[in-house]
Amino acid sequence: MYRLHYAGDSIITGTEIARALLDYAQALAQVGASNTVDVPTVNEDGSPGRSEILIGPASQLIADVESSEFDEVVDEALVAHMRAEAARLRSYGSPAPRAEATASDASPGFEDYEL
Repeated sequence: MYRLHYAGDSIITGTEIARALLDYAQALAQVGASNTVDVPTVNEDGSPGRSEILIGPASQLIADVESSEFDEVVDEALVAHMRAEAARLRSYGSPAPRAEATASDASPGFEDYEL
């Protein structure tokens, strides 16, 4: 199993889930995109849990191997989905185009504030 550290907290999840999540996060970062992933976890008492993780260009995930007395967390469908999405994102070869803001998209009075 792996302990994923993210935003000052950590979760324990399955080895293949953690590896696929890191790969997916890297692919999202390469195209300047983000997504939220619902990941099965193991709570400190061994009970099953879930965590939603926002991953993308600014993700700072750290994964450590975690020895545990609990059963390995497995979600083959989630792993397959993340791997397929990572491959799909990488097939683009370059970041997805970003929409340009227009005057109608701007906040009213924004130009009145100094940054």
